[in-house]
Amino acid sequence: MNVQVLSDQKLLNSYLSGDQRAISKLIERYSRRVRDYINMMVKDRDIADDIFQETFIKAVRVIDDGRYTDNGKFLSWILRIAHNQVIDHFRAQKQSRQVTEAEAGYDVLGTLRFAERTVEDELVSSQIENDVRRLVELLPDEQREVVMMRYYGGLSFKEIAEQTDVSINTALGRMRYALINLRRMIKEKNLVLC
Repeated sequence: MNVQVLSDQKLLNSYLSGDQRAISKLIERYSRRVRDYINMMVKDRDIADDIFQETFIKAVRVIDDGRYTDNGKFLSWILRIAHNQVIDHFRAQKQSRQVTEAEAGYDVLGTLRFAERTVEDELVSSQIENDVRRLVELLPDEQREVVMMRYYGGLSFKEIAEQTDVSINTALGRMRYALINLRRMIKEKNLVLC
């Protein structure tokens, strides 16, 4: 059996027995992975920090309430909570209809290249990214989630399948339908994305 899994179980048992340091060690063990995942998804450090804190607060509450069942996959469980928190964040953003540059996946400093780009290049690039982001927001939730995780989060289809609790084929199918729907919307709206 995996030593890491046993260590997670021991830390959880110690915490449940009253050792407060045990939960801190467990959080510290996975904090970088969880933080990196959230940062990849929201692309805004302040928002990512808030979601990170909410993720572990929620996890500790579930553990304290006795609702966590240890199946040897603590990391997957905590990443699933983080994923749900990110989705909740995007849903709240969608309701308020305010999208920042960072959430749109566009960061002026992050797009600087070795060769100078013209103002026209910047405007075209910005418009294309905004158009694509608006189209992605129109996709059904499951398709939008896969697109966000794949293109904005950089996750593999295996990771997407694990995070969304579906098979790899289902994740691939959702991406396929998302691309079909995006192409259809591009054609309907007569957009030129090049």
